[in-house]
Amino acid sequence: MNAGHPPKILILGYGNPGRGDDALGPELIARLEPLAVEPPLSSTLTLLTDFQLQVEHVLDLAHQDLVLFVDAHLSTTPPFRFERVVPDAVPSFSTHWVSPGTLLKVSQDLYGRTPPSYLLGIRGEAYELGEPLSDAAENHLRQALDWVLALLNRPESAIWDTLLDCPSESTHSDAYPRPPSSTSILVQDP
Repeated sequence: MNAGHPPKILILGYGNPGRGDDALGPELIARLEPLAVEPPLSSTLTLLTDFQLQVEHVLDLAHQDLVLFVDAHLSTTPPFRFERVVPDAVPSFSTHWVSPGTLLKVSQDLYGRTPPSYLLGIRGEAYELGEPLSDAAENHLRQALDWVLALLNRPESAIWDTLLDCPSESTHSDAYPRPPSSTSILVQDP
């Protein structure tokens, strides 16, 4: 990260908005968009959505200081899981699937570096074609949005690393730790 300058952050939400809870990644981005046009985030935050990750997304990683991938997950403990992404030892991809770890490996090979990267896997329940978000997914999304806003208040990988594998099994929004508060950019921690 650039000393004395706010970190450049990419949040990339992916999933199919036409398949129920698979829309959780893009929907989180949609809810962040109104906040991202206001300073200070307007100069430091990049928000992207796509149906799936593609090798071309490596270009989006190139000049970032922090990256957060956001996707729907069927098997994670509700409401979500927050984990560090590392470059895959052996990248594999096809025209239909690329993992965040593969993107980091390609970034490492092309640019000699990878930004600290994380995955927020939000628990989804129903993935039927043409359905809206389930009530459970909507609840998980609200909690995940609060989490991301708190992360944006402390955009430092050392702090984000202390929060890995959160939250606990409870779905109560106060059941998982918050990034330590400082001067609030977006929201006040409860």
